[in-house]
Amino acid sequence: MLDLFRTLPGLLKDIEGSELIKESVVFAAWRRIAGEGLCDHAVPLRLRDTTLSIAVSNVMWQRHMKDLRGQMVFKVNAALGTPMITSIELRVDESAVLRERGKWSADPTESEATLRREAQAEVSMELLTAARKIEDDELRKQFLLAAGNCLVRKKRTLSK
Repeated sequence: MLDLFRTLPGLLKDIEGSELIKESVVFAAWRRIAGEGLCDHAVPLRLRDTTLSIAVSNVMWQRHMKDLRGQMVFKVNAALGTPMITSIELRVDESAVLRERGKWSADPTESEATLRREAQAEVSMELLTAARKIEDDELRKQFLLAAGNCLVRKKRTLSK
């Protein structure tokens, strides 16, 4: 699969008006490099010249992705075998993330509200006690939601 990604940029040079194809290739490389966990919270929106725009689900993920931008640029370009992106622009757009997640979800009919309720139900008293040490209310809320989501995913994986 990696070899396929690396052959695509060379082919793109021969195709006139290949911006949409180039964007699709970069998006595919992003999904491969980011993996399922990151793609649940950060999805590609568009490629303009060599800047990849990424939608993130909230401010916490935006902060986290700021630290990862350089690594992700390197990894995407390495997977493609050519420098197709030079920067990543981040914007908080939860609806775009949810739309994209729905395209790739195993069960697209499952609502976000249902997922949140399941995640909240998985949070234990021990986890709540530990989370109280996080002073920022929004960060604490996002931490608990992320922890609950991980526990739901683990539970679903074990039940398969």
